[in-house]
Amino acid sequence: MNMSSVTFMLISYLWIGVLGSKYSRDMNEPKPTDSKNTPEFRIAKINQVWEKALRMQLPPVKQSELHSDLKIQEKEELQWKKLKAEGLDKDGEKEAKLRRNFNIILATYGLDGKKDTRPIETNYLKDHESKDSGTFDDPRLEKLWNKAKTSGKFSEEELKNLQREFQHHQEKIQEYNIVMDAVSRTEEIHKNVISPVEADVKTHALHEKHADLKEKMRNLNQGFERLRKISHQGFNEDSEFKEPRVIELWDMAKRANFTEDELDTLKEELSHFQTKVEKHQHYQEQLELSHQKLKHVEALGDKEHIQRNKDKYDVLSEKTREIGYKMKKHLQDLTSKITRTGLRHNEL
Repeated sequence: MNMSSVTFMLISYLWIGVLGSKYSRDMNEPKPTDSKNTPEFRIAKINQVWEKALRMQLPPVKQSELHSDLKIQEKEELQWKKLKAEGLDKDGEKEAKLRRNFNIILATYGLDGKKDTRPIETNYLKDHESKDSGTFDDPRLEKLWNKAKTSGKFSEEELKNLQREFQHHQEKIQEYNIVMDAVSRTEEIHKNVISPVEADVKTHALHEKHADLKEKMRNLNQGFERLRKISHQGFNEDSEFKEPRVIELWDMAKRANFTEDELDTLKEELSHFQTKVEKHQHYQEQLELSHQKLKHVEALGDKEHIQRNKDKYDVLSEKTREIGYKMKKHLQDLTSKITRTGLRHNEL
């Protein structure tokens, strides 16, 4: 074998080695996934709702809130599927409740296909801007708010906190109207039932919805009375909490006949929850500001500057969703705990 043949063979072996290492590396290393084609949610109907919301271009804070609600809904539906597979929920009560919660989410964010007269633009910052009129849809709230605003009894910070309570009460009114609409639809379906077995099931569901409506109306009346009292007398310096959802939970707990030790424990937990709510609100503010800045930069047309701001906005959006989910899940757990324990005490 001459020298040229040896050289040729060596080069061939080296080339095959390079190719071998190249292709084996390509085969073994995971390829980056295309995030655009990865569904946001595992359940198809929930993912469809999310995609519809993106097409509608909901404001960033509302989009973040919706994401948290859908994430909780998905988690509960996946848990229900496991229960159903194990032969539980035979009466379908859990399934009916999940369906109702899903419909409430659709109606709340204007995704149910109905014409929604409520303004979608209700981001955190805009909720708390001072307006001369038209701040609240409910006439009683609007009248009470205008009186409080012009009374001179509140500092700027107290007025901001009071407006948050008014806004929360308006959201509760909207939720009540959605549930009432769902009950009306159930009653229409109930009229068309022929089978006695179906009639019994639907009657039970109807009683449950009426009980829910009654409880919501009681909470609304108590909430409005609280707002009326604060508007006329000002905030009590000894008030334990300042966030509307926390105040509502604390009032529920005090009405539920908890023991003193249970109330003390719950009060501490509510303090932690209030910190979580405040953190969530802070991130909502930052998200809205980041969105406004991104829109401003996009108008200037500097691609590099746009990308930097978009990256910051995406990170902030993800963080706001994460905190929002944890906050709403904690709210759900606390509400369930107070309601369940309250019922136990009332039965004794």
